[in-house]
Amino acid sequence: MRFFVRRFVFYVITFWAAMTINFFIPRIMPGDPVSALIAANQGKISPDAIDALKALFGLDENTTLWQQYVAYWTHLFHFDLGISFSGREPVVDILARSLPWTIGLVGIATIISFTIGTLAGVAIGWRRGTRADVLLPISTFFSTVPYFWLALVVIAFFAVRLKWFPASGSYDRSMVPNLSWEFVGSVVYYGTLPALTIIVTSVSGWILGMRNMMVTVSSDDYVTVAQAKGLSERSVMFGYAARNAILPQLSSFALSLGFIVGGTLVMETVFSYQGIGYQLLKATSAKDYPLMQGCFLVITLAVLFANVIADLAYGVLDPRTRQEG
Repeated sequence: MRFFVRRFVFYVITFWAAMTINFFIPRIMPGDPVSALIAANQGKISPDAIDALKALFGLDENTTLWQQYVAYWTHLFHFDLGISFSGREPVVDILARSLPWTIGLVGIATIISFTIGTLAGVAIGWRRGTRADVLLPISTFFSTVPYFWLALVVIAFFAVRLKWFPASGSYDRSMVPNLSWEFVGSVVYYGTLPALTIIVTSVSGWILGMRNMMVTVSSDDYVTVAQAKGLSERSVMFGYAARNAILPQLSSFALSLGFIVGGTLVMETVFSYQGIGYQLLKATSAKDYPLMQGCFLVITLAVLFANVIADLAYGVLDPRTRQEG
C-alpha cells in the first residue's frame, strides 16, 4: 500500500509541475496573441484596438502574471479551458472534436504495430540463428528512418504516383460525418497512409525489444526445466519464455499509449489530419494560449495516465517493485 501512496503523491506533484510549466511556456514564447491576430488579418484590425484586445484576452498590463496564474488554476478546477483566441470557440469543443481522430488513428495503429512486432519478436528470438534473423537488419533500418521522411515517401509513391490513396485529409469533405458504413469507409480510406506510416516506423522497435528479451529468458532455468518435462515447443515458447519476456514490453506499450496524443504532431502536419497535433501546431502559430494550454493538458494527462497504468501493472505483475527501499 505504501508503494501506491508514494506513487500517487509523486504523480500529484508531477501534475502540478506540468500544469505550471504549461502556463508559463506560452507566455515566454516570442510574440503575443494580439500581434499574431493583427498580422493574420493583414491590417484589417487597427493598431488602436491593441489595448482592447489585450483586455479581452486577459493580457492587459493591469492583470499581473500571478493573477493570470490563479485564474488559470481556478478555470482548470472548474474544467473551463477558456475560449480559443483564434477560433473564438470553447477550447473544450475543439479538443472534443479533434481528440477522437487522434486516438482512433494512432491508437489502432499502435495496437497493430505492438501485436505484429511482439509476435514477430517472439518467433525471431526463439529461433535465433535461423533464416528468421534476416528480419533484424530490416527492422533496424526502419527503426532509424525519420518519420517525416517515410511519410513523404509514402505520399509520393501511393498518393502521387499510383493515386491509390489521398495525400491529405481525414475523410471525404463532401460527406457529412455520421455512423454510416460509407462514412466509416471514407475515414479508413483516408487514414490508411498515416496508419501505414506509423506501423512501419514503430513495429521495428517492438520486434527488436521482444527478440532481445526472448534471447535473454530462453536460457533461464525455468525454460530448461519446461523443456526437460517434454512440453511442446509451442507451450514452452508462449507459456514460459514469452510470458516472462513480455513484461518489459507491456510497460513500454502502456507508455506508448500515453504518447499517442502527443506524438502525432509530425504525422498530422504532413497528412493535414485534424487531430490534437494539428490543432497544437495551429495554436502555436497563432500564439493561441488557451488552445495551446488545452492541447498540452490533454497530452500531459495522457502521459501521466499511461505511467500510472504502467506502474500499477508492474506492481501487480512483479511484486519486487513494491518492496521498500
